[in-house]
Amino acid sequence: MEPLLRDGVVVVGAGQAGGRAVEAMRGAGFTGPITLVGEEAEPPYERPALSKDMLLGSDEIAWVRPADWYAQHGIALRLDTRVAAIDRAARSLRLEDGDALPYGALLLATGGRPRPLPAPGGDHPRCHPIRRLADTRALRPHLHPGAHLVVVGGGFIGLEAASAARAKGAQVTLVEAGGALMARCVPAEVGAFYAALHAGKGVDLRFNTQVARIEDDAGTPSIVLDTGERIRADAVVVGIGIVPNAELAAGAGLRVANGIVVDAFGRTEDPLIWAAGDVASRYDPRYGRHLRLESWQNAQNAAIAVARNIVGKPAPHSEVPWFWTDQHGLNMQIAGLVSDTLPWIARGTPGEGPALRLQMDGSRPVAAIGINAARDLRFIKELMLLGAEVSPQLLADPTAKLADLVRSAKRDLRPAA
Repeated sequence: MEPLLRDGVVVVGAGQAGGRAVEAMRGAGFTGPITLVGEEAEPPYERPALSKDMLLGSDEIAWVRPADWYAQHGIALRLDTRVAAIDRAARSLRLEDGDALPYGALLLATGGRPRPLPAPGGDHPRCHPIRRLADTRALRPHLHPGAHLVVVGGGFIGLEAASAARAKGAQVTLVEAGGALMARCVPAEVGAFYAALHAGKGVDLRFNTQVARIEDDAGTPSIVLDTGERIRADAVVVGIGIVPNAELAAGAGLRVANGIVVDAFGRTEDPLIWAAGDVASRYDPRYGRHLRLESWQNAQNAAIAVARNIVGKPAPHSEVPWFWTDQHGLNMQIAGLVSDTLPWIARGTPGEGPALRLQMDGSRPVAAIGINAARDLRFIKELMLLGAEVSPQLLADPTAKLADLVRSAKRDLRPAA
């Protein structure tokens, strides 16, 4: 504990994970030095609003903590700062400005960066990812009646951008390389429902289509599709995933495989270096394998758990993954890990009140999708946490009360007196 109290904890990455981590360290009673290093000029903020409310015009930023909170709690902010390398032998970071920053423990919460569009001209000035405040601020002026937005990618980010653009009156063309929306995380039926929803709101969907190149037309992007069609746009949103920022760890000789590989406690093979958030591929005892999750929940909860592990008594972290998206006034939430092979059962009809789609491993629900069904999904998530067995017929029956199923599962799992 002596080096930790003397040199303190350095957190690299001042996003939501980094912000929640330093907050949790102070909350756990750690009194040593804490330094938070971030590439952006802003203190930590949450990202979901960037592709939702802020695209619709809100200026409210979901700061993790007010800017003056950090100084009040003895946390040194090094913003607008890049780390060049980790010197594990010296227990020190080399910053790009030449400074050295020693650490007693190091938490890497470096997140990810938008995957670039793999087409000539994909770096056009009006091609925008949605990852940082600056991205959303740059895109918003192009969302208005008479404007034309091309969205590349039919995942959450692209679809939320399409939804916001249509709400602002802009024309939208969405280009998806595959044959369905959100194909990695929802069954075909749900993807088809959302395709009909977007089409009904005026989004021009182009499936099984890719961008061949982007040319400049007097400062605006002209998108050439692999079909040969040319679309002139005011702006392009690129939403084709992120790449984990694991280069610092790799350069320091730490194990990297789809992110920084850590154990269930968030620790790398170097006992002084930890990782959390989008960049971490954490071993999850619930699923018996490493998972790298890109979600608000993981950025917050895993970072809090790892921070407490660094400064206190370590405990493994595991929870049922949870994701959400808002599109055209509908809220969709996903709990668990969707499988390509397990069957689905239906409860309710999308667009006609709360609707659930449940993926079953025998009689155990292992994944669930709720459309305008947040309350129902909470009960299903609780069943997953319990590892409870439930009759699929009961789950599919909309008259069966999910709260009663949870109570019954808890009663069945209660140890005998």
